[in-house]
Parts: sequence; C-alpha cells; structure tokens
Amino acid sequence: MTTTYLTLDGVSFVLPDGRTLFSDITASFDERRTGLVGRNGVGKSVLARILAGGLAPGGGRCARFGRVYYIAQRVADDARESVAALAGVGDAMAALARIEAGSSDPADFDAVGDRWDVRERLRDALDRAGLAHVGTDDSAGTLSGGEAMAVALLGARLDAADYLILDEPSNHLDGAARDALLAWIRAWKGGMLVVSHDRRLLGAMERIVELTPSGLRHYGGDYDFYVQARREEREASLRALDARRAERRRGEAALREQQEKLARRQSRGQRDARGANQAPILLGGQKSRSEAAAGKLRRQQDALRDDLSQRVAEAARRVDDDASVAVLAPAVAQASRRRVALLEDVVLPFVGDAMAPIAMTLMGGQRVGVTGPNGSGKSTLLRVLAGRLAPVAGRCDVSVQTAWLDQRLSTLDPSRPLIEQMREANPATGDDLLRLRLALLGIDADRVSVAVGHLSGGERLKAALAHALVAEPPPQLLLLDEPGNHLDLASLEALEAMLLDYDGALVVVSHDETFLDRLGLTHRLAAGQGRWTMQPV
Repeated sequence: MTTTYLTLDGVSFVLPDGRTLFSDITASFDERRTGLVGRNGVGKSVLARILAGGLAPGGGRCARFGRVYYIAQRVADDARESVAALAGVGDAMAALARIEAGSSDPADFDAVGDRWDVRERLRDALDRAGLAHVGTDDSAGTLSGGEAMAVALLGARLDAADYLILDEPSNHLDGAARDALLAWIRAWKGGMLVVSHDRRLLGAMERIVELTPSGLRHYGGDYDFYVQARREEREASLRALDARRAERRRGEAALREQQEKLARRQSRGQRDARGANQAPILLGGQKSRSEAAAGKLRRQQDALRDDLSQRVAEAARRVDDDASVAVLAPAVAQASRRRVALLEDVVLPFVGDAMAPIAMTLMGGQRVGVTGPNGSGKSTLLRVLAGRLAPVAGRCDVSVQTAWLDQRLSTLDPSRPLIEQMREANPATGDDLLRLRLALLGIDADRVSVAVGHLSGGERLKAALAHALVAEPPPQLLLLDEPGNHLDLASLEALEAMLLDYDGALVVVSHDETFLDRLGLTHRLAAGQGRWTMQPV
C-alpha cells in the first residue's frame, strides 16, 4: 500500500509582475523517488517551496502528511548563519548551550526535544563526510559551494523526516560527493522529490514529473524511460498538429462550399419570386427569412471556425511545450591544429603546495575535460588560461582569442541589460540577429532588455554563454567552468550539440560525467593525489 505524503489541489502561483507561473495543478507524491524536471524559469523551485510549506500558493491547496525536510538550491544565501544552522540544527544546538549554562526555559527544552547528542552527531557527520576542518560554529560564508551543499545534505540525514525535497542537490559537488549522494538517495527509506537536471541522479528516480507551461506531466520510470516517452510524445504532438491543421483546411473548404450553395439558392429563389410576380409584402417576408437563415449559418460557421482554430492552438501549445533549444557554435577558421596554449611548470595561485606544477601543450581542435576534487585548482587553471590570474611561477602563453565562462558568470554586468552587452561584444551584428540567437537559447524577447541580475540562474548562464560566443573575432579557445550547472535538460543537450560542432580548442571543467562523455573529448586532465595527469581518451 502506497503512502501519500504531499497533495496539490488546484494550485496556482502568480509572480509579482502579474504573470501566471502555473495554474490549476493537481497531483500527489508518495514514497517513490520522484524527479521534477522542466525548463528554466517554468517554476520548479517555486513549486518545490510550495510543497515544502515555505511558500503559500496563490490559489488552491497543498496538504502535507508527515515531516517534510527541504534543501534549497542556494543553500548558503545568508553568509552569517552558522554551519550548524545550515545543517538545520542551529536552534537545537543554541538551546542546548543555554540549558548547559543554566536555562530552565521550556522553549529551550522543546527546541532540543530528544536530540541531546545533536552536537556530537553533527561533529561525527562532518568528520565522516571529509569535512573535519569545518567547525560547527563556523560561518557558512566561509564554505565553498560544494561544502555548503554537503553540510545541508548532512542536515537531511540527521533529521527524522518522512519526506525529503532536494533542489539541485548535486550542483557544486565533486565526483566523490556525487557518488555518496547517489548511494544515500538510493538507500533512503522515506519519500523524496528531487529537482534536478543531473541525468545520472535522475536515473536513480522511480518516477519523473515534468513541469511545463501547460501543467504537470507524469511519467512512471527513470530518466531513460522519460526520454523515450517524451520523444514519442513530441512525435505524436507534431502529428496531431498536422492533423488539426488539415482538419481546419477541410473544414474551411466545406464552409466555403456551404456558403456558396446558400448564395446560389438565395439567388435562384429571388429570380423565381420576381418571375412569379409576387406581392411586395411576400417578397419582403421571403427576403427576411433568407437573411435570417444566412445569419444563422454565419453564426454556426463562425462557431465551427473558432472550434477548429482552438483545436489547432491547443495542438500547437503542446508542441511549444516541447520546443527545442539551439546554441549556435561560432565559426572558427580551420586554421587548424597549431599550438594555442603552452603551460611550462605553472604553479597555480591559491592551491599552495597541495598540487605539483602543471605542464601542458594545448593544440587547436584539442578537447580536454578537467576533473578532480573540489579545491584542487581546476577553476584556477581556467582563470590562468583566460589571463585573469597570473601563475605564482612558471609560464603560461595563450596565443589565440579565448572565451571564458566562470561559475559566477562574472563576464556579465548584472546591472545592465543583456542586449546592450551583446551589442558591445559584437557591434557589427544587428539587434535582430542577436535577439534571434537569444530566442534560440530560450530567452524570451521581453527578458533581453531587463538587467542581467534579474534573470533566473539558468537564464543568466545562457546569457553568459551567448555573450561569450557572439564575440568578434570568434574565440578559438573555449574555457568553460561547470557550464551545465543551472541549465535545464533541453539547454544542456543543446550545449552538448554545439560543443560537438565547435571546431576550436576546448577546456571544460565538470563533475557531470554524462555531460563530459557526450562532448567527444580527446583528452582528460585529472587533478588528484597532488599532481595533474593528462591522458588521451
């Protein structure tokens, strides 16, 4: 017998600007591990917060049965909170400290409950997770993105929740941490909803639900099942749209024929009446009846046309929900396979003695995937190649135009509209073409003129990617640092297709093995055990 933990009954949500994000959603969530997917900006995180009880719906009702534990996508927004608070036990530990200092306040005892060993349990959990260097009273702002998410996930393990809601839990985690997360998710005994675009993580789900502008679609099975079902749905949607358009054409032809028959009948009736020399009053009555019949027919035809057009619009809406995303690869001259970058015994800043110097020659057309644990210097290596940082020692020589996309998307000014910054990157390209590029990425026309800082995380990443690729002259070396973070599945697949078509040199840092496997890499550069190792694929 299944246990239902969460139910949505006619739930809707309207944004502050008046736009309806979603409406009339009815669904239930049981103990099956469920993945929630959907395009950037469609409202996945909002729906997750409503399910968790952190946000009230604009309409409808959300019911929760049992304890629900929620981990947000951006887990350390408040840099002042402690590690204990990030793990969800800050109040209990503070109350315990007050009790130990002599407090007899019932509220403190209620806050602790039966968690008298919470301090020891958190310390032990941090140590076992490889975070022995992190203090329970440390500021969350001192943690890396991966460390912050790891601490938040520890909180979920410490809590006796019945249902977990995790929003992009694998973002910023390195390979080992992702493996541990996957093993824990598979072993979890309660219910679980995971908002994610991580295809490996979605492969561990027992059900996929997709949020679209038209509502929620439910798919039994894991990610592979979902992909196959969506492919079949899209093909069926296109066939249905063609059928509805053909139906409308046939209907229009039948209506025209019906109208022409009525016109001929009316004309013949008028000729016969005049030939019969009928009284004017009889002719007038016949004319009125004829006009009434014609008016009734027009109303019936208008209603039928509206119905036919509505069927086409509904079929088109389903196709629009499935619309693909495209990233246009910059045209790089096949100037070939000359050397584009040289690193000679480079010592990276901020890494110290933890890593040996790196030596590497990068040729045109070479495609390198960079992997390794968090803190090993992968992002720093890209910044050195991009000319944003100088090495502590050694030589770095890059001889071609580069495009660098860092995790913080610092190449874009958050206070200025995207279209302005696109014009500056390529003044010779007209606004129409720039807007087309952005539309192909799924960035709506009304979003290109707002400040970049007001875009969603996925929109900002797409914007930064478009800005990097539109430059003139086109980059011959792409440096991408975790480009898959925050991208929806359709955009991720479009990025993979673009990178496969790109003829220049590529260096990409990622913990997403599925993503790396689809890029046609020529080499892997791995950071580990204090050194860098380059191996052909």
